Amino acid sequence: MLFVVATPIGNLEDITYRAVRILREANVIACEDTRQTRKLLDHYGITTPAVSYHEHNEEHRTAELLRRLTAGETVALVSDAGTPLISDPGFHLVREARAAGIAVVPLPGASASISALSASGLPTDSFRFGGFLPQKKSQRVEALRELAGDPSTLIFYEAPHRILDTLEDVEAAMPGRPVVVAREVTKLHEEFLTGTAAEIRAALAGRDAVRGEITLLIGKGEDRVEVDERPIAEAVAELERAGVPRMDAIKQVARDRGLGKRDVYRELSR
Repeated sequence: MLFVVATPIGNLEDITYRAVRILREANVIACEDTRQTRKLLDHYGITTPAVSYHEHNEEHRTAELLRRLTAGETVALVSDAGTPLISDPGFHLVREARAAGIAVVPLPGASASISALSASGLPTDSFRFGGFLPQKKSQRVEALRELAGDPSTLIFYEAPHRILDTLEDVEAAMPGRPVVVAREVTKLHEEFLTGTAAEIRAALAGRDAVRGEITLLIGKGEDRVEVDERPIAEAVAELERAGVPRMDAIKQVARDRGLGKRDVYRELSR
């Protein structure tokens, strides 16, 4: 049996009794970084052997763990923090285990994205988790613009050394929308910053450095935008007549209507 075990994202007390029991009873614990997981195991006096399972050895280790599972052993899969597979390794092992008829059992627990959302003050009835945004600015801006019309609360993870640039891009793609930056959730220096992307960026830019694990949340804008009811082809053609290159016109129409470029291309090809 393969157990997918959620572990704390900061405070070591944020783990279930069941998770501690399974980690003790398993034959082996597959973890992203054995040194990081060992801190948790030592805290609870767990002596189960641990092996590394990360993006660089995933293929080899998946085969090895599958052999152990099919031989009747119990494997517990953990990540460095939070719920495995959520922007962390583990997908290949879970997929292959299920394909081999091995039971995969989730043990729920901490997740940075859900923890941040629950305390953000942003709408929780509908949300989209986007993992990490692209590192390259042009790709990041494009991704944000394609999501500009999404009515859900948007959730991303971001590295501290990129958060200022990302907030600048959020303000450009989604001006005025409410934003929350949740930093070091459940840890000693936990912090929630609320405002527009520009306001939060200004607050963080005034610090010597930005550190810690960051979850970025973007709420739905309050203001209603007047909808352009014209056919898409007509809107693109008008921009072209005004001297806007066709590619830029397509991007502009997509952005104004909260659509992806593919949606506009598809409409134009009809």
